[in-house]
Amino acid sequence: MAQTTIRPVKNGPYLIEGEVDLFDTEGNKIPVEKSTIALCRCGASSNKPFCDGTHSRIGFQAAESINPASAE
Repeated sequence: MAQTTIRPVKNGPYLIEGEVDLFDTEGNKIPVEKSTIALCRCGASSNKPFCDGTHSRIGFQAAESINPASAE
């Protein structure tokens, strides 16, 4: 079984559970002190890359399913 799991919340963030190394675009490591973090999927969070709940206020609608072809 995987040590880390990623689960999308319907019309919300990605929940990351388990140990993870998180980096910004400059390659700097972002400290992660919780065993579960929520990463923004809507793009509107004021606390990126973390979710701040903005998706609820803006009515974010995520894709209903994963397109396996997009992973290629």
